[in-house]
Amino acid sequence: MNYFELFELPVTLKVNTATLSRKFFELSKKYHPDYFINEEDQAQAEVLEKSALLNKAWKTFQNTDETIKYVLQLKGLLEEEEKYELPPDFLMEVLEINEQLMDADEPAIKAELESSVNNLQNEIYEPVKEMVENYKESSFSEKDLLQVKAYYYKKKYLDRIRRQLAGMA
Repeated sequence: MNYFELFELPVTLKVNTATLSRKFFELSKKYHPDYFINEEDQAQAEVLEKSALLNKAWKTFQNTDETIKYVLQLKGLLEEEEKYELPPDFLMEVLEINEQLMDADEPAIKAELESSVNNLQNEIYEPVKEMVENYKESSFSEKDLLQVKAYYYKKKYLDRIRRQLAGMA
């Protein structure tokens, strides 16, 4: 059973948080181990497994990047520890930003870098925005999901730069 089946939701790249919260609390009650204390060992083990799966799914669905990763894995398009090759032009932009990070102790330079990262984020998101926000399995192809995969890996690079910038005083 995958996370979407557990939550009885259609596969999507961006889960509706209101629906998700309501469903999570409903399922949390349904699969709470305390309600199965008098059941046989097998039933208790099954409910513990579902409860753990429910919590993993909840955590995944709380983060759009993790949801995208999960869907790509579900579709067989992304593997753990995969070595994904990003386009050279994107890598050059990131390299330039990384070089500028060395001088980012000055507030003006840091602000400029944050702006550059935000602009690049918007640039890489625009081609996949429709897919991420309105994904339905029947409406988008594997080719479309491969574009989302490229976005996912590019965003990971930008998130790492954002963490570096946030760590600077």
